Amino acid sequence: MKLYITKHRGLCLIPVGILLLMFCVSVSAQESRTAFKVISANIRVALSSDADKGHDWDSRKELLFDILKNHEPDIICLQEVLEVQNSDFKTAFPDFTIIGFEGPEMDVHTDGEYHGIAKNPIAFSNTRFELVAAGQYWLSETPLKAGSISWNSARARNANWVRLKDRASSREFRVVSLHLDHKSQPAREGQIRVVTDEATQYPPDFPQILAGDFNSSAKNEVHRMIRNAAWNDTYAAIHGNAEPGYTVHLFKGDTYEKKDKGRKIDFIYTRGTGWQVKDAAIIRDHVDGRYPSDHYFVSADVLLD
Repeated sequence: MKLYITKHRGLCLIPVGILLLMFCVSVSAQESRTAFKVISANIRVALSSDADKGHDWDSRKELLFDILKNHEPDIICLQEVLEVQNSDFKTAFPDFTIIGFEGPEMDVHTDGEYHGIAKNPIAFSNTRFELVAAGQYWLSETPLKAGSISWNSARARNANWVRLKDRASSREFRVVSLHLDHKSQPAREGQIRVVTDEATQYPPDFPQILAGDFNSSAKNEVHRMIRNAAWNDTYAAIHGNAEPGYTVHLFKGDTYEKKDKGRKIDFIYTRGTGWQVKDAAIIRDHVDGRYPSDHYFVSADVLLD
């Protein structure tokens, strides 16, 4: 198609249709520079006992990596990561930095397969982001004491965080990844209070993301506490507040026996100004009934003005 520019009395006149096309291209280019995808993925700890059913890590890791890559994430908040899984992630995502795996062991019970289950590192694209700062604190009454446990939590839990600079927009923001206790409601409430209190060290308008496995549904007191602390649920922003259904399925997907009673327990929240949620999803991908984890992953596409 040829582009015609008509001159009239010294002015360059461009047809309205062309102007609209140029405007749409400009808006699209702007969004492509600033939009990025966050995925929260509980990848299921590598258990040798899962081999009997074909769910061991070696049997599913390539499927898991393929599914994640297919969604083109810029940030991945991971849960249930053991050393072998952390190493495999580094190999599978060579252009990503993974923060938060190193540090003290988090499970005091050293004789079980779940030793280290609570590792919840953050992976981010080096192409898209520049690391500004990073750290971790413990979800206990003594958050600066590594490995500390409070409120009868089944094991030590921590929050990992990174402060990133978006190379596309030069905006800075922070990402926090967590995995709350799976047994005790008082522990979950105590742990999330540590997280929401810590976030207030930043100005109210500073952009932050909170993602992970909360082991509680949106109607739970844990999430009321989060919302009251000025965090916004990205999934609800797109789909409304109705319960979307389970994100834990024990590798069974649609055939999960308890799916009618299951609830979404994996979330991505934002806090601060400038966020636009463009899309949010529960990732139910599988190949011939084979799933990458016993959890569905969740994603959010966000813009930061």
